[in-house]
Amino acid sequence: MGTRSLSMGQPATYQIKVQGRLDESWSDWFSGMSITVEYQKDSPTITTLTGIVPDQAALYGLLNRLRDLGLFLLEVRYLG
Repeated sequence: MGTRSLSMGQPATYQIKVQGRLDESWSDWFSGMSITVEYQKDSPTITTLTGIVPDQAALYGLLNRLRDLGLFLLEVRYLG
């Protein structure tokens, strides 16, 4: 399996998980990322945002927006 070199200025697909609920209507505010919500009995609700992010600066901007909403960041996963 080859290793792809990452670049801060290149688009990449990410999956971001936060504790809490974001409605799908927030998708535009998060650069068109798809939003899915997982409800689990006896566990906190988890929202997953998945999509292409233009560059690292945009990724940090998305993370700042989640922070500003008071959502607890659980995971950021690079998907390619």
